[in-house]
Amino acid sequence: MDLSALMQQAREMQEKMATVQQELAATTVVGQAGGGMVSVVATGKGEIVSVAIDDVVLSEPDKSMLQDLIAAATNDALRKAGELGKKKWAPSPAVFRYPVSPT
Repeated sequence: MDLSALMQQAREMQEKMATVQQELAATTVVGQAGGGMVSVVATGKGEIVSVAIDDVVLSEPDKSMLQDLIAAATNDALRKAGELGKKKWAPSPAVFRYPVSPT
């Protein structure tokens, strides 16, 4: 493989990385807990965008339950964001064309 082909592959990889990062930033996932009583929205990059709490949960005097639900919904959203990222970052045959070198 010559140097110009290698440089072209590097440019293609950089373009793909930039595109994937933009897509992840623009895509959101929703994590839920307590049957949807708490919902957390995160971007595909793992940034929390919003938290929604059902009024029923707020009327409960159990602070620790609310904390647990928020943590569970956040973890669910971040897990989904991670899964989305793995799918988006999956190697593209158009970018990864490394020939097998004879030994």
